[in-house]
Amino acid sequence: MELIRLVNPRTKKSGVYFQMERTTIWALAIGFALYVTAVAAGTGWGNGYISPPDVLRTIFGSSQGEYDFIIMTLRLPRVLTALLVGSALGVSGAILQGVIRNPLASPDIIGITGGASAAAVAFITFLSGSVSIKLLPAAAVAGALIVSLLVYGLSWKRGVTPIRLVLIGIGLSAAAKAATTLMIVMSPAISASKAYLWMTGSVYGASWESVLTVLPAVLAGIPLALYFARSLNAQELGDDVAGSLGVTVQRHRFVLVLISVALAGFAVSVAGAVGFIGLIAPHLARRWTGRLFGGLLVMSALTGGLLVFLADLIARTLFYPLDIPAGVFTAGIGAPFFIYMLFRNRNQW
Repeated sequence: MELIRLVNPRTKKSGVYFQMERTTIWALAIGFALYVTAVAAGTGWGNGYISPPDVLRTIFGSSQGEYDFIIMTLRLPRVLTALLVGSALGVSGAILQGVIRNPLASPDIIGITGGASAAAVAFITFLSGSVSIKLLPAAAVAGALIVSLLVYGLSWKRGVTPIRLVLIGIGLSAAAKAATTLMIVMSPAISASKAYLWMTGSVYGASWESVLTVLPAVLAGIPLALYFARSLNAQELGDDVAGSLGVTVQRHRFVLVLISVALAGFAVSVAGAVGFIGLIAPHLARRWTGRLFGGLLVMSALTGGLLVFLADLIARTLFYPLDIPAGVFTAGIGAPFFIYMLFRNRNQW
């Protein structure tokens, strides 16, 4: 068991630390290598193959410029957006599964994605053309935050218990989906088609603006989540045990839910409702890292990013000239996985 320390650069003191097994470190190294490979190799795949050396030369500015537009404008922002969106959703799902202590918890389940979707569709339906489309991410994040605060507030009764959080989240998620469907039915055909595409989940048309929208959330959210990794480990033992270990359970739970909301909200704001990544990625990550959240959070980020990247790669290459939304493929994998998880845990509830 390795002891990983995060050092404060000002005081040189290591006040934050978490444990990580040696096998977990190797798994994370492989995950990072696959992440880098996705950028180098994945950017070259499309209508017209570009070799990884040419991709890297173009990215680092040492090429002759023959692939600049294809790589720097069309493909690289899309690959980076897919990786970052998947990373945000993966960490968001891992946090929720730790806080709620339920293997089926994800941003889809407790209404975070539904709230972001409803706000984004409302923006497209009622404000498109009169307000800059650049404000769409802000609307999506605001919708996710409002629904999450509603879920948390309605769940409060001398504290928040995981089961109340899930049940109320499912109810508000259903209400948000109903409101979204109603707005689509009532909206003009053009707005409806945009809303349907956005709700399915796609990184089609991603730009550097999309990358810069979700990148700060990932860079801030993952370190913050790692700061609370020990608290998540304790909360999995139950509220009473966590409290006896010195964890301020309700305060930490609220902060962790906010981190999860921010990550999911920014991801949904640029890629739409890419489903089931927050559910699948943490489960796959546990097979490599175990249950300790120090390694699990990072591995969930890597796994989630690679899942969205692969879904988008399949969508834009195997069905060319059609560009199928990545959410179609994540749902195709996620729905059977959800049923499998229900069946496997049927005797635990």
